[in-house]
Amino acid sequence: MKTNSRYLTDVLTTAIAPAIWGSTYFVTTSFLPQGYPLTVALLRALPAGLLLLLIVRKLPTGVWWGRAFLLGALNFSFFWAMLFVSAYRLPGGVAATVGAVQPLIVVALSRLFLGKPVRPLAVLAGLAGMVGVGLLVLTPKASLDLVGVAAGLAGAVSMAFGTVLSRRWAPPVSNLTFTAWQLTAGGILLVPFALFLEPALPAPSIANIVGIAYLGLIGAAFTYLLWFRGLSRIEPSAVSSLGFLSPVVATLLGWLALGQSLTPVQIAGFALVLAGVWLSQRTMMPLRPIRPAASPEPASRPV
Repeated sequence: MKTNSRYLTDVLTTAIAPAIWGSTYFVTTSFLPQGYPLTVALLRALPAGLLLLLIVRKLPTGVWWGRAFLLGALNFSFFWAMLFVSAYRLPGGVAATVGAVQPLIVVALSRLFLGKPVRPLAVLAGLAGMVGVGLLVLTPKASLDLVGVAAGLAGAVSMAFGTVLSRRWAPPVSNLTFTAWQLTAGGILLVPFALFLEPALPAPSIANIVGIAYLGLIGAAFTYLLWFRGLSRIEPSAVSSLGFLSPVVATLLGWLALGQSLTPVQIAGFALVLAGVWLSQRTMMPLRPIRPAASPEPASRPV
């Protein structure tokens, strides 16, 4: 049985991934040219995937060709495309709040595909995290756009399916190889969309190269290696709830690096998000093994 300390180590290691993803907005707005979301997504996924493939030197075989491309689409291509559509058509707070429904979808899909019971506390944790994200990022001027909301929900469903199926299929290779397959497949699937739907990327500056390198090597290769490692060791619903940390880090970076304000409502959102993450992990934490009681010493016989 996995001990609590080992489980906590796995959770903290996996949490590094969404914490780093929280820096994506800052890096994108500060280092990358605006108006090329699909091209940036392509440059984030494909070079990182090819680099990892060069390291592992192992291609999929048999059924894993199809699974690699399906998971690459769910976790990267389609997910990132819907994420960008949602971000462009909705205020950032609304887009983040819509995407925060993903842990609840993972709970339902885990029941359907993995036979996991639906734990009321896990649902409560997902609702708490979603409300916390809303308090953290929504503004009074936030407006809704049906296409944007639909895209946000589609992206959340896509990532939820990718999360659950990654656990269900349990690849017969290392997490590094599994990450290489998905990143490469996801990048390949983005190529035609980036070429035909967006203008050519201008000559990159040094800042652009630094930003793309960070998003590819750190924000994709490194983080998804940790993410898929976590999925192989922790329940998908517990892993998915860690995604709530992304808007937390994004808001903190906006406050620290961009001089954005931090209101009491946002602070309450911080607390609620962290409570939701804690409750989700507490629900899935393995019970501490009960040691059998020591046998009492036999009473000494009177002399």
